[in-house]
Amino acid sequence: MKKMLDGNDRRLISALSGDGQLSPAKIAEDMGVTAPTVRSRMKNLIRSGVLKIAGLVDPMLTRGLTVALVGISVHSHEQLGEKLDQIGALPRVNWCAVVTGRYDIIVEIVCSEDIGDLYDFLDQDLSGVGGINSSESFVVMKSRRKWLCLPDAVVESFNSQP
Repeated sequence: MKKMLDGNDRRLISALSGDGQLSPAKIAEDMGVTAPTVRSRMKNLIRSGVLKIAGLVDPMLTRGLTVALVGISVHSHEQLGEKLDQIGALPRVNWCAVVTGRYDIIVEIVCSEDIGDLYDFLDQDLSGVGGINSSESFVVMKSRRKWLCLPDAVVESFNSQP
């Protein structure tokens, strides 16, 4: 269920979207409320799943990352929610969504520069989900205004490198 955001929630989210490092005191000053009010609202938004504060990277400026979109058609539309959950839990997936149009599900994955990582996603990860008719991959060659959280598989590989 979506949370109804009031004006202060929207202003808080807007401020953090511009700069996730803003202090509650600075946000409070700009909003005309107290810092404890900002901290409380942040905590409630995070707890409800509406807000997540994270470090984002620009994949076009970060060596060692490849971003790809994968369009997926499934066998049965009755299982779309289940397939979305299974695909969303895969370690290279940044986000996925049920969509209208040619595909049933669109997935954004983040891999190492090695094209073998994309192959492993398609051959091992995605095939392990089952119930998929077909997929089509689109490697992102250049993008603008694209910031992303690193998915689990990439975080692990970053942590294992010197």
